[in-house]
Amino acid sequence: MGSLSGRKCFPPGIHVPTLTWFHDDSTQEIDWQVQTKHIEFLVNSGLHGGRLHLHLDWLSYQDKLVIAGTNGEAVTLAADEKEKLVKTTRDIATQAGRPYLTITMGCSGQSTRDVIAETLLAKAAGADFALVLVPSYFHFAMDEEAIVSFFEELADASPLPVLIYNFPGIVAGLDVNSDMLSRLGQHPNIVGVKLTCGTISKVARVRAQFTPDSFCALAGQSDWLMPAMSVGSTGAITGVANLYPRVCIEIFDLYQAGKLDKAQALQLKLATMEWGFGKGGINGTKFVVATLRGYPLESCHCRRPYPKYSDVKKQEWIYSIVRPLLEEETRITNI
Repeated sequence: MGSLSGRKCFPPGIHVPTLTWFHDDSTQEIDWQVQTKHIEFLVNSGLHGGRLHLHLDWLSYQDKLVIAGTNGEAVTLAADEKEKLVKTTRDIATQAGRPYLTITMGCSGQSTRDVIAETLLAKAAGADFALVLVPSYFHFAMDEEAIVSFFEELADASPLPVLIYNFPGIVAGLDVNSDMLSRLGQHPNIVGVKLTCGTISKVARVRAQFTPDSFCALAGQSDWLMPAMSVGSTGAITGVANLYPRVCIEIFDLYQAGKLDKAQALQLKLATMEWGFGKGGINGTKFVVATLRGYPLESCHCRRPYPKYSDVKKQEWIYSIVRPLLEEETRITNI
C-alpha cells in the first residue's frame, strides 16, 4: 500500500535528471565507468570550495538526483538497468558522506500494473520518490477521468510518494490541467507535479490551493526557474544541472535570500545558455556535456534509433551557446 498515513513532502531545490551513458557498439550497454564518473560529479555538486552550500531549508542546500527521466532516456532502459542506476547512485552518495541524498526514479509505463511494479522496484532499489508520466499509447482513450483515475490508483498502491510528470510533448499531447491537479493534489501519496509544459499559470494555481509541503509545483526547465519561484514554485528538475548544477543552485539560493538583482542577472545568463540544451535535444546535450566535462565522445550517443549528434556545424553551434556559462560555474565552485 502507498504512504496514506501521512505526506512526505517533495524536497525543494534543484533536482538533476541524470544523463545515461552508453558504449558505442552493437549492444549499447551502459558505460558504467563514465556513468559512475558523472554521478560522482553530480553527487558532489552541492559543495562550494570544500564547504557545505548552506540554505535556510536543510533539504535544499544541494541538488538531488532523478534517475531514468527523459534526459536519462528512460524509455530505452530495462528494469534491471534502472535498479542498478539507483543502487549505484545511492552507493556513491553514501561513500561521499551523503547517504540521504534524495533520489527520484522515473516509473512510467503503458499500464497501471506496470507502473505500480516500477514503483515497487524503485523502492527496493533505494529511491525516495517516483516520477510518473501519463500513459499515452492509448492516448485517444485517455480522457481527464482516465488520467486522474490512473494516478489515484497508482498512488494508492505505490510504496513511494508520486510526483506527476506533466510533459504533453512526449505523451501525445495529454495534459494534466489545473482542475485535474486540484483533485490529485489532495491525495496523500501524490506530492507534486513537474511542469515541462512551460505553463507558469499552473504553478500559481497550485500554490493558491496547496501549501508546498503538501503538494508542490516544480519548473521542468531552469530558464524560468526565477519566474516560477515568484508565484510559488519550489524549484526545478532541469537537465542543465548535468553541466551547471552550481549555477542553478545559486539562482535558487539568491532568490530565497532576497537578492533578486543578482538572481535575475544569473537567470538571464542561464536562460540564454539553455537554448542550446533545448534546441540541441538529448543527443546535443550529451555531446556538449561530454565535451565540457572531458568524457569520451564515443560514450555520448543516445540509444538507437535516436540519431547521433554528428553534424559539425551543430556541434560548433551548441558549444558556442553553452560554453560561456562555464565561467560562472567555475566562479561559484571556487567561492
